[in-house]
Parts: sequence; C-alpha cells; structure tokens
Amino acid sequence: MRKQIIVTGANEHNLKNVNVSIPRDQLVVITGVSGSGKSSLAFDTIFAEGQRKYMESLSSYARQFLTQMSKPDVESIEGLPPTIAIAQRSSSHNPRSTVATTTEIYDYLRLLMARCGTPHCWHFDSKGNQCGRVIESTSISQIISQIHSIPSGKKLMICAPVVIGKKGYHLDVLENLRSQGFVRARVNGSIVDLREVLLDESENPLHLGRYEMHTIEAVVDRIVSGPERRDRMADSAEVAVRLSGGSMLILIENKDGWKELRFSERFACPDHPECSIAELEPRLFSFNSHFGACNRCDGLGTVHEFDPELIVPDQSLAITRGAIAPWHRAGPAMRRKYGRQLRKFCEMVGVDSKTPFEKLPKAKQKLLLNGGSVKGSRTRFTGVIKELERRFKQTESDNVRSWLMGFTTKMTCPTCEGERIKKEARCVTIKSDKGEHSISALTAMTISQTLATIKKLKLSKEIAKIAEPVVKEIEARLTFLVSVGLDYLSLNRTSGTLSGGEAQRIRLATQVGSGLVGVCYVLDEPTIGLHARDTSRLLKTLRHLSEIGNTVLIVEHDERIIRSADHVIDVGPRAGIHGGTIVAQGSCKDIEKTKSSLTGDYLSGRTSISMPEHRRAFDKNNTIVVTGANKNNLKNIEVEIPLKSLVCFTGVSGSGKSSFVNGVLLAGMEKKLQKKTIPVGICDSIAVENVIDRIIEVNQSPIGRTPRSNPATYTGIFGVIRDLFSQTKESKIRGYKPGRFSFNVKGGRCETCQGQGLKKIEMHFLPDAFVICEECNGSRYNAETLEVKWRGYTISDILNSTIEVASSIFEAHGRIDRMLNCLMDVGLGYLTLGQPSTTLSGGEAQRVKLASELGVRTNNHTLYILDEPTTGLHFADIDKLIEVIQRLVNAGNSVVVIEHNLDVIKCSDWIVDLGPEGGSAGGTVVATGTPETVAKRKKSYTGKVLKEEIFNS
Repeated sequence: MRKQIIVTGANEHNLKNVNVSIPRDQLVVITGVSGSGKSSLAFDTIFAEGQRKYMESLSSYARQFLTQMSKPDVESIEGLPPTIAIAQRSSSHNPRSTVATTTEIYDYLRLLMARCGTPHCWHFDSKGNQCGRVIESTSISQIISQIHSIPSGKKLMICAPVVIGKKGYHLDVLENLRSQGFVRARVNGSIVDLREVLLDESENPLHLGRYEMHTIEAVVDRIVSGPERRDRMADSAEVAVRLSGGSMLILIENKDGWKELRFSERFACPDHPECSIAELEPRLFSFNSHFGACNRCDGLGTVHEFDPELIVPDQSLAITRGAIAPWHRAGPAMRRKYGRQLRKFCEMVGVDSKTPFEKLPKAKQKLLLNGGSVKGSRTRFTGVIKELERRFKQTESDNVRSWLMGFTTKMTCPTCEGERIKKEARCVTIKSDKGEHSISALTAMTISQTLATIKKLKLSKEIAKIAEPVVKEIEARLTFLVSVGLDYLSLNRTSGTLSGGEAQRIRLATQVGSGLVGVCYVLDEPTIGLHARDTSRLLKTLRHLSEIGNTVLIVEHDERIIRSADHVIDVGPRAGIHGGTIVAQGSCKDIEKTKSSLTGDYLSGRTSISMPEHRRAFDKNNTIVVTGANKNNLKNIEVEIPLKSLVCFTGVSGSGKSSFVNGVLLAGMEKKLQKKTIPVGICDSIAVENVIDRIIEVNQSPIGRTPRSNPATYTGIFGVIRDLFSQTKESKIRGYKPGRFSFNVKGGRCETCQGQGLKKIEMHFLPDAFVICEECNGSRYNAETLEVKWRGYTISDILNSTIEVASSIFEAHGRIDRMLNCLMDVGLGYLTLGQPSTTLSGGEAQRVKLASELGVRTNNHTLYILDEPTTGLHFADIDKLIEVIQRLVNAGNSVVVIEHNLDVIKCSDWIVDLGPEGGSAGGTVVATGTPETVAKRKKSYTGKVLKEEIFNS
C-alpha cells in the first residue's frame, strides 16, 4: 500500500498545475493566505476526487439516484483512501436537530431510560404539589403474595377504588355498589354504611359538595389476617382488582389508625389511575415521534403566541384609526368588517372611537386584546387575539398564515416547559449519586455535567448488567465531545444555534466515535471559536485519528496546530491569480527556513504583527455601562465598555461572550436606539455616556441565501456598473436601461436559468445540486445583452473579474473604486465580483460586510459588533484586518469584537475577559483592562497566553 497521496497536475480554480506528495496516516496541515488555493487543493481536488471515486464504485442502480460528480481538474491522484470532509459550515437549521440527536447520544439515552428508568406519577393537586409516587406494575399473584406476608392477627379492610378525585354527588355509584351486594364504602377516608345512607332518597344522600373532589372505595372484605384465611383474602383481592379495573387498597389497623397499601396491575399510580403509561419503550422519549412529542408544541419546545406589542406597535394611534396593526393592514373587506367590530367595542365600553390606545384604561386594553365579558352587561367581546388565533387556524392560505406569523413571538411551550416531550416521559427518572434525573434534565446539563452524572449512576446489579453497553457508548461519545472543547454545550442545544466551528467539532467527535481507520479526513479550520487553552485537547483528538491509521488533512492558520503537524504544505505565495503554487512543504522548521514563504516569515519571527505604540485611554465619561446582565449563563454581571475604542471580549468557549455581546449589548442597544424598553430578562440597565447614532452587527451569516447575491450586489456597486453600461452608445441605440443588465429581472437575463448562471437539480434525499446552465454557459445573460460592451468588457466579463482586476478597470470611477479598494483592504481581492454568496465562507461573508461599511462615508458615531472576524485569515490577512478596524475607530466609531486570536487581542485598547470556564462555570467577569493589565491576571486563561504573546512581541 502506498505511504503517500500523490497529486499530479492539479489545476482546480487558481491552482497552477500543482504536484504534491502528502504522507498518509499523519497529521498534515495545508496553510497559506486567504484565497491562495488551500481549499481548492484540499476540498475541491483531493476530497472531491475521493467522493467521485466512491460514487463510481456504487452499482448502476444506486448511481441513478445520485447526480454525476464532475472530475476535478487534476491529472491524477494516486494512493487516495476514502475521503470524509468535515467542513466549516453551519449545522442543520431543522429545529428538531439538537447536539444530542446529531451525535446519536439521544438514541442511547432513550434506550437507557426505557430499560432502566423509573416512572413517577405526574398528578398535581390543587396546591401545585406533584404526587411523584413510583408507578409500578404489580400482578395479582404479587399482590396476593404481599397480602399473605402481613403478620397474623391484623385487622384488614380490602377495598376497591371506584371513584378517585371526581366532582359530583355520585349517587349512581353508591346505588350500583349496593345492588352488587356491597354493604360498606369508604368515602373521602370515612367508612359509611350503604344500607343506611341510601335510606335517604335525595340526590345527595352523603351531603357531598357538588363541585368538590371526592374519592369512593368499596369495602370488599373486612378480615383478620392469618394463614387459615389466605384463600379468602386472595379471593377478596381478585374481586377488588376486577371491580376497580386494575387497582386495590388494603387498610391495616395499627395503633396510629389505618395504614394504607395500594397496588395496581397496570403501569398506573394506585392513587391516580388516570396517570398510567404503557410499557416503557424508547419511542416514548422521542420528541420526533407522536408517541413521545408534546401535543401542544409537537416536540419543538416552543410555540408562537400573538404578541400585544406587535399587534399594537404604535399606541398613540386611535383604536379605529390603525392602532390594531393586523386589522388595519388587512384587505379592504376585512378592514371594514374589523372596523365595525372596533366601533361596536367602543360603544360597549363607552369610549370615543378616536381615543388613542394608550389613553384607554388598562382593563379596557386587556378586554380589547384578550376579550371577555363587558362590565355591567351580558355582552361578550371576542378579543383581537382570539380572532387572530381563529383566523390563523381556519385559513387555508399559506400567505395569510405567514403574514399573521409576523404578529407572533416565539416563546417556550407552557405545556412541556420547553422539554419537548409528554409529561409521562418527563416523569421517568434514573438515579445517580446526585439524585433523580429525567431525560430532559440529563440533556439540559452541560456535556461535562452529563458525563459526570452518567459515570455515577446508581443501578441494581441486574439493571447495571443490562445498561452496561448503553452506558459505555454514552460515556465514550460524551468524552469525545469534551476532548474537542465542547464541554460547555448542553445536549439539548438546537443545532441551528451552533457556530460553524462548534458544528464542525461535533461532526469531528461523531467521526472519532465511529472508530473508522484507513480514511482521509479533510478538515477546515477546526480551531474556529476555540480558546487557546482548549487547542491542546483538540490536538489530542486529531492526533488520535492519525495514530489509529487515518490521514488527517487540515486547512488551518492557527500557529499551534501548524507547529504540531507532522507535515506542513504552504500554498501561495499570495491570493487569487498570485497564488496557486506550493511555496514550501515539510516540517514546520522547513517552512520557517523558506524565505519565499509568507507563513515562514511569521513562524520564524522575520515578520510579526506589532502592537500599537499607544492605546486609546479609558474615559469614564465616554462609556456604555451594562448592569445586572443575566442572559443565559451570565451571572448578574456589570460591564463597562469604553466608546471610540477597540474593545475585545475574550474567554474560553461557552464563557458567555456571545451571550453578553449579542444577547445583551446588541439587543439592548437596538431597543435603546428605537427608544423602546430593554427586553425583560437580559439585564437591569444600559447607560450610554455618549450619543450612538447606529449599531452595525458584522457577523458570519451569509450575505444571501441564493446564487443571485454576490459581493457586487451586496456592496451596492452593481447598480452603478449597470448605469455605466446603460450609458454606452450601443445601449442608447437599442433603448437599454440599467434594468437590462440586471440578472434578477426579465429582459436581459437568460430565461433558461433565470439569471442564476446555474440550474438547480433537486436531489430529494440529498442536498440540491447546482450545474452550469447550458444556454448561457454560466454568463447569466442572453446573447443580445452580451453584445453591449463597455470599454471592451461585457457585463458578464465584469462579474467574472476578480476584485483586484476590477479595481484597475474602474480606477477612474470614485464610488466603485473606493468600495473595491475596501474589499482589497480586508483581503478579498481574489474573489470575483459575481461570486455567488452561497460559495463564500462565513469569514469571507463577514469581511464583505465589513468592507461595505468601510466604503460608506458618514459622520455618524457607529457601534460595530464583530464576531470572530479573523475566521479563515492568515497572519498577513489578520495584519490587514487590524489596520482596517483601527481605521474605523480612528474615524470616531466604536468597535466591539468577540475574539480568540491573540494578535487582535494584543492590539485592542480594552479587554473584557469572561469565564473562568464555560457553561454554568462561566458567566462572570474574570478580568478587565488593557492587554498589559489582563496579562498580569493569574486567574485568567486569556491572561496566561497573552502574557507570553506580549512578552514575545
């Protein structure tokens, strides 16, 4: 077997006839500046060819259900094992997908609960106290056996529960018992003689409260225990069970009164027979099955409720003049109908129809929205919300339903309290040294807490033997998740809320758990979102994969990963057309020695990212002060953020950075700018000691969800470019307007692909595939439009130009040139203007957004919030990014960054370090101050690594 993967003549994208040998069964890092061709080599060549060869190995029957994968532009790849890509993409946006389901841990937990769990009664009394009694199934023979074990000489009463906690007089029940020959009954704990009671011919001979709960048990037998009466006691027990439908009660006299023993033949609570379940089975715990899913939210854990604030967004408007937004914005017929209802309401409650909503008394506001009886009248008003709910349920129009959804707010399901499953499943528990745990409780813990709990389960010898293989599998999978730095996540975390890095490491942990060997794993920056402290744990996992016989190929920029690799391949020397060659390869020391390698320059110290000579001073009178922040795991913290500075929020993964910056600061400041109340439950107050005109969140979400969106359209320069084309002589002769050069409207676009350049092929059970349109050959436009040229270029030529090339084309056009220069400043010169947004990484999308902000000239004070902007960036690109961010701050703006990269952190003016750990062990302020101040904090993980970085600098 070959010991190397030999790639010959790779020309995919910007690769220039690359020949490279990659050692197998080793940890190999491919590095280089952004756009140099790393992903083209790793994913678009090596992984793609591995996938294509796998597809070809399938039977012709199987291949008919799959699209034919085109061969990468490579002459040959020898010694290529099966390939698996673990890319940097966000995980499933399906609300039913969670960390537990993705890793298959939930399947094992369901099996564990079904085989080893103990069900409890879920009945709540009027005071809100849960019964909680263990629900057990006891056969009639077991019941009789227990009766026989009662010591001799004890006075017993064998009873059959016939009414349990029901309202009414229950005369029919009493008469039925008497007709069957029963003489006595126990009513609400007291023995009554049915012969005497039924002499009263009224409908309520027991004088019971009609609307109170009552319990009636028929006294089947009164007997003194003893061996000579065993048969009689057994017969009476059988009669009691048959009469009650499966349960019975034995009263045993003792010195303190009567002791109760209750039994049930079914999985039901003897005290509350309605609380019964069938045999425990895994599907009972599945929120994706109708057997286990909560009936109200259908297993989602959330419901949409109509929100009064959205229904009445402007309370200064009059009731009949637009205050009720969904009624005011309805069609003419519906508007007239609802207008009559509102005028009728005003007449009923005695208010002027021109009265602003905010001037109505609170009681009348509530009556208008929720409905109810009108005081002093028999009339009832339906209520706006009830009417909206009725219309939502009854409409058959998806458009109407979607429109009404705009007036709802997603909230935790009140029935299952967000736990997704039915109450009978929530009340099944398993015991550990820390108490009883339901499956919901286990998944609500952090992964590290769940692992500790599973290791300390208290099971009987018999049950432990059954559970051993299941527990072993759960422990192994949880351990893998901890090893890749995800111990702070909870298992019930929805997959759609995970970052790209978290989702990638979850898939990595799942692959480690599979135990495959002889595979080539291709990974894209697995350190994204990972604190420097946790990199060593990730490295152990990656090293484990290679040690058991796998090739681990990583596209990475992290210095610690590069230095730990067995083999490094540096692609470059620059981006786009200036890259695509192998600059250096070998050990890390070999890379350092190569003077033509930009990576080698930074690794060797020949080039470095220097700290600023002066940091902006902290001004108490120019800050944002947040008090009582308690979102997610934040522990009521107070944070002071200097304005017109570069502020970095740091801390280990899960420490609360995103919760504070996105969940508190961003959400709270947006409300303050809108002059609205800060959302309840995120913080106590936000005080701003300066005027902030706007807030811009620059995150890694896509700039568009379809191939129609691209850097040219997002930055706004495509409109200017279309104007230039419409002003050419040929366009004026033909009467072409700017719209002719849009690929989003009919006229100039190719109608076969509708201006996308690609045709979507639905794959049904696989992700949709896109293939180049045969009509326009990917140009997006029809032949007539492409006949128009501006300075020798067609509109398609412009879209296919890289940003760097386009900059030279439009250097005389200020607005376009300025934006293109901004895109190059953030290291995106290698992208094409028309590159579909669906092909951009999260880091590239974020930098497109940042560049579009740089290109806008404004005197407003803007607060920029950036979430890990260094994602996907080489040392040289990070140097450029820091320069761009400093330009934003120098222009009088404020920048808040969530970041793990030490180069950005050391160049900041102020640091807020959260932690000390992730999850429940985080959420506090560990350190604040300048980088030099934080570096001296011994309890700060960030401080420890920063100290070394600053010292080396």
